[in-house]
Order: sequence, then C-alpha cells, then structure tokens
Amino acid sequence: MKRILLVDDNEHDRMLYKRYLGKQIGHERLEIVEATSGEEGIEQFRRVRPDCVLLDHNLLDTDGLTLLQDLKQLTPPDTLCVVMITGGGSEELAVRALNNGALDYLVKGRFDQELLCKTVLHAIEKNEWRQYVGRYHGQLQTVNQQLRDSLEELTEARLQVQLTNARLLAANQEVEARNRELARTNRDLDNFVYAASHDLKQPINNLRGLFEELRRTATFNDPDEAQVLRLVDESLRDLTTTVTDLSAVVQVDRAPGEENTEPVLLADLTADVLQTLRPQLLDAQGTVGTDFDALPEIVAVRTSLRTILLNLLANAVKYRQPERPPQITVRSTATENQAVLEVQDNGLGIDLERDGSELFHLFRRFHPEAGEGTGVGLFLVNRLVQAQGGHIEVESELGVGTTFRIFLNQPQSG
Repeated sequence: MKRILLVDDNEHDRMLYKRYLGKQIGHERLEIVEATSGEEGIEQFRRVRPDCVLLDHNLLDTDGLTLLQDLKQLTPPDTLCVVMITGGGSEELAVRALNNGALDYLVKGRFDQELLCKTVLHAIEKNEWRQYVGRYHGQLQTVNQQLRDSLEELTEARLQVQLTNARLLAANQEVEARNRELARTNRDLDNFVYAASHDLKQPINNLRGLFEELRRTATFNDPDEAQVLRLVDESLRDLTTTVTDLSAVVQVDRAPGEENTEPVLLADLTADVLQTLRPQLLDAQGTVGTDFDALPEIVAVRTSLRTILLNLLANAVKYRQPERPPQITVRSTATENQAVLEVQDNGLGIDLERDGSELFHLFRRFHPEAGEGTGVGLFLVNRLVQAQGGHIEVESELGVGTTFRIFLNQPQSG
C-alpha cells in the first residue's frame, strides 16, 4: 500500500488527479490523502508519512518551493519524495524545484493519466533505490573497515599488502566522489540506477583483486584472521551478486526501443537453462520434467525469455523443502492469442494472502533462511514480462509448492 499526499487548493484539479491515479498504479495499491493548503499539507505529512507528495506550486497561503523546504525539515532529505506540479511551465521553476529536492515535475495541462501514473511510480521507485543505495554504501564501508583492521594485524612481511591497501583506499575515494556527483546531477530513476550499478562494478572488481592478492601473499597463523578474511570474502560475493542483479534490472528499462521477437523452441531453451543450473540441481538432487506438446514454440525476445525461465527455475531449486528433493515441471499451453509458460515446484511455497501484494517488489525476500539472495529476481521477471505486454499469475500454498504462469501475447496469424 502506497500513500500519496495531494497538496492543491484547486478542487477540480484534485478530483482530476485522483481520477487519473485511481486505486492503484501497476501492482501498487494507493491511498490518496488530500490537503488544500500548505499548512494542512504539513499536518497531513506529519500524520500519514506519505510515500510521495504531489505538490502544486501555487497555493493560497504559500508556494511550492517554500513548502518543499518546510517538508525537508520534517524528514531526512534522502527519504523525501516530491513531484512538483506547476501551472506556467517555467524551465527556471522546474530547475529550482529539482535543485531543492523534488524528484520530478509536471506542467498542468500538459500531462495525461499515463504520464502522471508513470511519473509518480518512478518517483517512488527512485526514492526507494536512493535509500537502498545509501544502505548499500554503508555495508561497503563496513567491509573496507574489516579489511583495514585485518591488515593492521599482519606482520612486517606484509608490506606489499599495505601498499595495495593504499590503492584500495584511493579507489574508495573515487567511488565516493562519483556518488556525490550522482546525488547532485541525477534527474530520473533510470539514469540514477544505471550510474550506481555501472560505476560500482570496477571498484568491486578492484576489491576482489586486492583481496585475492592479500590472500595469496600473506601468511595467516592466527585462526581469527582467517575468520575475518572469510567474512570479507562472503561480503564481496554478496556485493558482486547485488550489483549484477541491479545491472540486469536497469537494462530492461534502458534498452533502446523494442527488442526483436523470434520463434523460440521451448525444449532447446529449457535445455540451455538446465545446463546452466546443473550444479545446483545435482547438489539438491532435483528433477525437472517438461511438457511442451501443446505449444512447442513461443514468439518472444529470446534473451528475455531465457532470463525469465532461469530465474524461476533457480528460485524453485533455492527455495526447496529441506526434507525432500525439488521436483519441478515446466509446461506450455495456449489460450486465445497468448502463450502460457508454467513453472511448478514442490518447494516452501508463499503466503500469498500476506505477501502477494509485494511479490514483485524490489528487495523483498520471503524465505531468507532458505538461502542467499538479493530480492531482485522476481522484480526482474515481472519487468521482462511486462515489457513484452504480458502478465504473471501465481498460485502457492505454504509447505506444498508454487506455480508461476507467464502469459505472453502472440502475433495473430494472418
């Protein structure tokens, strides 16, 4: 459930925005709270702590820029999500709003329902990404501190490692400088996330290389030192996995234009994916059955369909019941002008009544005890399916298993 605070003294405009937004955006259910003045807007902000504020610039008792400054005093600036609505379409006003903390702006009379919903949704997602990246940088700094602490305990023979650590610190300073520049210049969600995920890859590779050099050249006699290095190694692996997943999510939105679709033989695609997952399946003693008789071929973007199937099968193995091997079935059917790809497992299952509304949200994990993960996979699957005009249906029962059905539009035969 997302709360939207609508601050506008024009009743007609408020009614129009509420009608545009409706009861939900995408998978997000909405609760819309109204305020007719700046004073009432501050009171409502304190009361409901909204996920996004739609703020009209021209108010009877104040203006939007002043109210924006007042709201910044009530919450940490990097958690405030405001979309400014202007009447004049002034470029200078828009720049001032963005520089003062607004995440986006709209001009009255120049946007429709689709643009309003997309702007609000992107502003909320951008705000969530911004907060996640902040927490992520804190984790990175913790890893760096652990590495520095371990280096201080090494003997004189580790002088080369200390020189390498100096280069590591320089690399960290470069990352921090880039992040400060991003915080000042980002204008929209896609650019922000792309820069964050892309620019972090090289420093993480540097960290990995420096860590491997440390482990190769140093001698460890104290068991506690080895434990510290093991924790650093695990943190670096988690860090690499997270950034890789973020990059995959970003590519969905940054792809230039529509990707070409083609007929994809499901048997061949599944064999390719199972080859990739073969170590995990062997380790779990899992089996995968297929049934493509009803629909051997689907017209889709091949790379996207492979990513969808890979994530669903990997989750089926990862979130298996500890007391029984995973049994997975992949089948295809056709309904009207849609192809249906179904992945069924006998794993832990999902409490859809409790967690169904957040199933495809970023960084949501429902069985953290079952294995490591970033909470990005299902978000990515949903984005890839939506990008091809499709949708997902889910059936699940705790302790029994889960079935994902992917519906993809197919070209009509002439």
